[in-house]
Amino acid sequence: MDNKSNVWNIISWGFGIVVLVIGIINTFWGNDLGFGVFLIVISVVYFPPTNVIFKKITGFSIPLVIKILLGLFIIWAALGVGELFIKIELMMMDLE
Repeated sequence: MDNKSNVWNIISWGFGIVVLVIGIINTFWGNDLGFGVFLIVISVVYFPPTNVIFKKITGFSIPLVIKILLGLFIIWAALGVGELFIKIELMMMDLE
């Protein structure tokens, strides 16, 4: 593997984990169970091992452009429409 591939793998793992955490927060705090589960399922798109499995099964992988567009949609939906920061406050109050 070259350095460029390693960097993309790290970014992909990082973003997948962020989306997974946002999904968990939306599932358990607030009233967005469906959106939270949707984000948890979508987060697997960003994990490199899932890409390998998907490519073995279908013969192609999800293009980077699609992942970037999906990521922008997720960020927009979670921060704007999903009121993520309010849900984080609710989570922190529950954990105290």
